[in-house]
Amino acid sequence: MNEAGKITVQFRGVRGSIPASAPENMRYGGNTSCVEIRYADQLLILDAGSGIRVLGDELLQNAQGNPIEATLLLSHSHWDHIQGLPFFAPGYSTDNRITIFGECGRAEQLQRALDAQMAPEHFPVRLQQMRALQPVRELSRETTKLGNLLVRTVRLNHPGGCTGFRIESAAGHLAYLPDHEPYRIHGRPSDRNPESAQRELIEFLRGVDLLILDTQYTAREYANRIGWGHGCLPDSVDLAIEAGARRLLFFHHDPSHNDRQLDEMVEIARPMAFGSQLLVDVASEHEIVSLTSPNIGVIPMIGFSQLQPIIAPLAPLMRPEKVH
Repeated sequence: MNEAGKITVQFRGVRGSIPASAPENMRYGGNTSCVEIRYADQLLILDAGSGIRVLGDELLQNAQGNPIEATLLLSHSHWDHIQGLPFFAPGYSTDNRITIFGECGRAEQLQRALDAQMAPEHFPVRLQQMRALQPVRELSRETTKLGNLLVRTVRLNHPGGCTGFRIESAAGHLAYLPDHEPYRIHGRPSDRNPESAQRELIEFLRGVDLLILDTQYTAREYANRIGWGHGCLPDSVDLAIEAGARRLLFFHHDPSHNDRQLDEMVEIARPMAFGSQLLVDVASEHEIVSLTSPNIGVIPMIGFSQLQPIIAPLAPLMRPEKVH
């Protein structure tokens, strides 16, 4: 059980598109999108990429036979955000209860996708055998209260659609934008006005303590991937500064980017934030972030980025919180 008044965020998968397990990716990790959030006695899971498998195994081990309750928020149904669900062991026991939510108006589509990936032509076990999983429900268009957490949603710029989540509590506010391409007048065609959509997104993110943001590409890479639905480094920093975010963590790392390349990306990004309150780093599977108003602490785990100590002189207000 987590301490009351504190949110802990543990990254279980930070990679985009496809898992990338290789020695050169060990420090940041190779699993696809999955984030574990703890607040008091609540367990909230963001997306079900390959990282959810190990989370499930740990939940069973720590539960010691007791029922497991969790809420899973799905941003969208692309494979790298749902591919781990068939391997989420707690989902197979009727003793457990896993409540699943998606954006308002998308429950039916998400349910079809979960069922289809476990159809016999794709997988030997049917979704119906995961008896702990409840049918996908829809979040409110405005704000949904989940226990002591408030969840708001925003539609992101991604082929096929994607939902961003803002999660608010007394301990702090965080936002999760896993797949998002910057709004551009000359970018991918959209049914939304890019300028108004950008303003809406900035206000949605206004003042968050932690922003977890798709930053799959460098500026050079993005020039050849416009319309693919993913973010790039300079735009991520600009968005975080405009929204007044306190901390930005790059997320949805390209499968071709090794640890060294991710180190280089954050080295490029940090000078861009000089003169603002923003702190920039790269999300890692070996990382736990704790939010305790008014402070944000980052707890490095084994193998965490060697660049982390650089943050200290830039952040006199940051006091790391111990995670038990």
